[in-house]
Amino acid sequence: MTRIAATCKTKLTFSVVKRNLCCKQLRNFYNTGIHKEASFPTCDYTPSVYKGASYETIIKSRENYVIPSQKPYYKKPLLLHEGRGQWVWDNEGRRYLDMFGGIATISVGYCHPKVVCAMSEQSYKLGHATAVYLHPRYHEYAEKLTSRLPPGLSCVYLTNSGSEATELSIQLARLYTGRNEIISLKNCYHGATAVAAATTAISTYKYPLLLPPGHIHVTNPDVYQGPWGGSNCRDSPVQAGNRICNCAEGKCQAEDNYFKQFQDTYESLVPADGQIAAFIAESIQGVGGTVQYPRGYLKRVQKQVHELGGIFIADEVQTGFGRTGGSFWGFEGHGLNPDIVTMAKGIGNGFPLGAVVTRPEIARALTKAHYFNTYGGNPIGCAVGAAVLDIIEEESLQENALNVGTHILYNLATLIKEFPSIMGDVRGKGLMIGIELVNDSTTREPLPHDEMAQIFEDIKDMGVLFGKGGVKGNVLRLKPPLCVTKEDGDYAVEVLRSALKKHQTNIKC
Repeated sequence: MTRIAATCKTKLTFSVVKRNLCCKQLRNFYNTGIHKEASFPTCDYTPSVYKGASYETIIKSRENYVIPSQKPYYKKPLLLHEGRGQWVWDNEGRRYLDMFGGIATISVGYCHPKVVCAMSEQSYKLGHATAVYLHPRYHEYAEKLTSRLPPGLSCVYLTNSGSEATELSIQLARLYTGRNEIISLKNCYHGATAVAAATTAISTYKYPLLLPPGHIHVTNPDVYQGPWGGSNCRDSPVQAGNRICNCAEGKCQAEDNYFKQFQDTYESLVPADGQIAAFIAESIQGVGGTVQYPRGYLKRVQKQVHELGGIFIADEVQTGFGRTGGSFWGFEGHGLNPDIVTMAKGIGNGFPLGAVVTRPEIARALTKAHYFNTYGGNPIGCAVGAAVLDIIEEESLQENALNVGTHILYNLATLIKEFPSIMGDVRGKGLMIGIELVNDSTTREPLPHDEMAQIFEDIKDMGVLFGKGGVKGNVLRLKPPLCVTKEDGDYAVEVLRSALKKHQTNIKC
């Protein structure tokens, strides 16, 4: 207990500490081919020496004992050993700048001392208690979480994942409205369990199985790849590539056309009474490739849904907790006041935690039967969730997401001019950024898979981890811990530049 108490007294932050050089050899290795002005950022943490099973043993174990659908990234998969802040180390001691944040999950930094402290202290007091008993952590956390939401969103149900949160939100909507139809956007991702998978509309996450009925998918209002979109449609510091905007003053043509597509759905797919249970949407599509919509689209859809007796579900699994920078929740950037909000990922900084928050009258619909989760709202999860909220505020991580994210977006935009044939689009807000790579900038045809894979591999070999997304897997995704610095961002951009230069050379050869 003494050791843990000492650890908890350590006052460290990952957003402001000046980082020193960990390993000169690593720095020289990663800087090979990188512009001199962008050197591998320093780090003041020295990881322990890896003493686990050999790389070959773990690869063999993975092949023999893990379900094969769980495919790791990269030609030579990474064996991660340790993490601090925005950094991870592999089994050989190599350091990587994680610009994907464990798939937008590490919000305040790997192994943040305050999170570790909260987890450790609570585990010594009470590690598990289900909702059939009272414990103070649940109620403390519920009050703290709802204080960050619009008035009226005051009822919390804690879950273990985003998929479960999606399932519960849809069940609530159907119970409350007495209707069945759920509308979502094509290219959306809301989870992979049964009902969540039926709501999801990306082919790579669709198995040849009979899915639950009552799910309708409407045209995705993608202003870059879709039929309509211009140079001033989305809420981003960077606009859609070379698309021309023909909108009149104060009027968005793309928004009007995509909204008409939504309205047309009622004539062909919705029951004759025109009533639905809910519309669900991500504020910015994550897995689908960081896709942004015309600015006013979601607000018009919400108004239409409410007029027809349905409710609006905001999926904040990836866009919540300050990631978009300008607001704590992604839906605030659209001027929305949702009826239900689903959360996960950054809510627990890697701890398996999710939540559904709704209005009391909607929550009461769940009392028609008994809904139970053994682990949701356990004391450790609540302690971690509360610590994450405190850290975001104390270290001004939402503001950091805005400042650093905007800096990165502007720098990435310069690569469009430098590599016009492959850099199709740069988009996003805060630290939720997408880079769409194409084979032809005019047709916006996706970059072939093998070329994309090599660029992805080269970026990793220079010490930076990106993610991938989009139906064709041709969108690089940047969703780093919110504590990254401009120096980190500059290095990531220079690494991408070097990878694209190498790609150009290979293509010419």
